[in-house]
Order: sequence, then C-alpha cells, then structure tokens
Amino acid sequence: MQANDEAMLSKDERREFDFSDRNFEQVRKLIYDHAGIALSPSKREMVYSRLGRRLRVLGLPSFDAYLEILESENDAEWESFTNSLTTNLTSFFREEHHFPILADLMRQHKGERIVLWCCAASTGEEPYSMAITAAETFGTLNPPVKILATDLDTNVLAKAEEGVYAMERLAKMSDERMRRYFQRGTGRQAGHARVRDELRNMVTYRQLNLLDDHWPMRGPLHAIMCRNVMIYFDKPTQLAILKKFAPLLRPDGLMFAGHSESFHHAANLFTLRGKTVYQLANAVRQAHR
Repeated sequence: MQANDEAMLSKDERREFDFSDRNFEQVRKLIYDHAGIALSPSKREMVYSRLGRRLRVLGLPSFDAYLEILESENDAEWESFTNSLTTNLTSFFREEHHFPILADLMRQHKGERIVLWCCAASTGEEPYSMAITAAETFGTLNPPVKILATDLDTNVLAKAEEGVYAMERLAKMSDERMRRYFQRGTGRQAGHARVRDELRNMVTYRQLNLLDDHWPMRGPLHAIMCRNVMIYFDKPTQLAILKKFAPLLRPDGLMFAGHSESFHHAANLFTLRGKTVYQLANAVRQAHR
C-alpha cells in the first residue's frame, strides 16, 4: 500500500468524479465476491483514490461507467480492479521471530525434500527471506527446499520474479547477507540489488486467488506462510481457507500468521504453538498419520 493512500482527499479531488454510496457498496460487493476482501466503510477514500486512477487511465467520466465495464465481465479490467484494491505492504524478514522457527523446522527434516508455501508473496521480500533462511540452515545456495509463492496481484508477482530491489529496501540487511545473497547493480541499475539466481530458482511464482476452488499445490507441505492476509477476510471466509490449508500440511507442519491475526474460531483445525505460529489440532494431526 502506498503510504498516502489512506490520507483524506481534498475537496477538489473528490469533485473530479461522483462517487455515491451506491458505487461504494457495489465495489465492496464485487471485491468481496471475487477475492473475499471485506472493505470496511473507513476504506471509502482509499477506494476512490485507487480506482480513480483507473478512471483516468481509461478516460471514463464516472464510476457508473467504470462499474458497467466490470459488470460486463471484462477480464483485463477485473485484473486491474483487483490489483488496485489489494494491499502489498511487505519487507525482508518482517516479523523476524518466525524465521528461526522455520529454520528449526527445516533442520528437523534434513534429508527430505522440503516444500514451503508463501501464500501472499507480494513483491517477493517474504519468499526470498524464506529462501535465505533455507540457504543459511543448510549452508548452501542449493538447499533441498522448494518454495511456492502465490499472490492475487499479478503486478507484484512480476516484480517478485525479477527480484530487483532499491537499496533502501535492503537497508536492514546485514553486510554478510548482502554479499552472499544479492548482486549490486551497476550503471542504470546503480542503487539497486538483485537476488542471486540460486535463490530465485528456489522460488516458483504463481497467481492465485485464495477463494479459487482449486489450488495449484499438493501436500504434504512443511509450512505455510499466511501472514497479514486473513485480516482482509471476514470470519466465515477465514474458516473456509483454513479448512483448505489443513489437509495440505504434514502432521508436524506449521502455519505462520501475522501479528494482528488469531484463529480461535478455528480451534478444531489449528492450535497456537507460539507467537502467531500455529500447528494442526491434535485430531487433525492424528487423521493425517
């Protein structure tokens, strides 16, 4: 999310397009039905700001005209609509306490092919943090680890696959990690660094809507990183997704959540193991054995 997206718009900006209560409710219904994202009334100005950009790009006079395009099932614009309303705040080693736990899990399965899923890859910082953790855990740039990284937003997935980051995005990275896992750019790429090919090859990026009936991965997975995603879903949608997570995990697999997420309503599926780290409930684990 851009830092100023939540700022209130000026009166002049608000007057550029009519944006009625009915328009906002239509947008809320469309993004909920399509992506499960529950927009609160407080997001009205954010919606206006982001979709207003689409109206300008398309040369449309009103939100009514824009919503007519969506209702006509224009696939290309549906993708832009969804990309506009998804939030992609991320950083390398965000919620850092998770990564030593992930490393311990991988150590317990040395000798196996380890499969991990990052289900909100955004621009790639999270899956590449997982890849760095794997490389450090096994002491090699080619560990027996595969990472599936998915996201709803196709724009951020393209950036993630490229693996190029401005140096300010890497400011908290240690010199040792910079030397081992990144290649500094020169010429036009000065001020940027690219993730090493070995790490990029560890990660497979795919577009995925968590509301889709069919997901591209197969279990058993050793871990699922689903951090700061569920906060955008209501409880019934969260529960439906968690029901699909559970069969994909190994009996001793882990699910990592965001700092503001909790799943007490799914205690029959997942139990809290540590700070925002979940394991399968006993009954589910026994059923997997």
